[in-house]
Amino acid sequence: MAEVNLWTWWQNALAGTIGPIHDGDPQQGYYRTRFKDKPWEPVAIWFEDGKWHAMRGDRQVDASDIWTWCCRNPITYEAYTKAIEGAGWDDEPEAPAIGHNLPSDPFEALQIEFAAEREQAEAFMKKPITTQAEADRAAIWSKRLSTIAKKATDLHKVEKQPHLDAGRNVDNKWRELKEEPDAISKKLKRHMDAFLQEEARKERERQAAARLEADRIQREADAARVAAEKAAAKNDNDAAAVAAQNNAIAEAERLAAQAAQAERDAQARNASAGRTGAKVSLRTFVFAEITDFDALLMALKDRAEIKEVVETLANRAARSGVKLAGMAIRSEQRAA
Repeated sequence: MAEVNLWTWWQNALAGTIGPIHDGDPQQGYYRTRFKDKPWEPVAIWFEDGKWHAMRGDRQVDASDIWTWCCRNPITYEAYTKAIEGAGWDDEPEAPAIGHNLPSDPFEALQIEFAAEREQAEAFMKKPITTQAEADRAAIWSKRLSTIAKKATDLHKVEKQPHLDAGRNVDNKWRELKEEPDAISKKLKRHMDAFLQEEARKERERQAAARLEADRIQREADAARVAAEKAAAKNDNDAAAVAAQNNAIAEAERLAAQAAQAERDAQARNASAGRTGAKVSLRTFVFAEITDFDALLMALKDRAEIKEVVETLANRAARSGVKLAGMAIRSEQRAA
């Protein structure tokens, strides 16, 4: 009877031909397996003394149980030996040396884990990738770090959720008392708009009339001042002349005061309602009315906010395969 080569299946698997695979039918050789998001563990399977044996790392396991978990990951004897001796895998970054005495606080523990991974990853990225094994390590490192980020996101959500819930409860408690009085307050002001606008119209009419009156009185005051100056020039100490001069000066002063008051009366008075501390008056609110959208868009086209919005819309169109005027659809390959 020809001797059976128990290594044939494993040797073929190393060469790229895996199979056939049958549950409970282990094949002699060296493999590796791992739990989700955990490091690889070396596996050895061999037939001896009429039965199958298996080791997962430094633990003895049932060969039939471990078989389907490791059969698709054959490794060389050299890789197995290196892993058993604690030297890791050529295609996987070394586990950071952070020990097992991590803080009980998950935030502090994750900080330590990230610091260790970051130090090794940054050192690795100082040189370009030149081999498949290095590319594999980079991919696994990326996965490790994204796992840390996801774990941090989950822990952050758990820690923050009670505060979010409490904040929403406080918001819900006060929302009605904040929003409804404010809404009614604004409605009351809008309710006053028509009245105050009419008062403003009347004030403009009053101001125009007051301006005309102020101008008339100012002309009379100017004429009185000229008359007083003439009377002073004719002063010859005659009692009648002195009396006329004094009368002219008094009239000029009276009309000057009246002109000053008329000038004050001609000043604008803003229409208002209420009292001090609760006063409402007309205010000017400036806003834009778009009369030519295309022209306005051209005037604003160099603004950073407009460019950002346009770029967002263009990327959305590109991802949908829609080519718009003024853009081209491009693509590039990146590690993801």
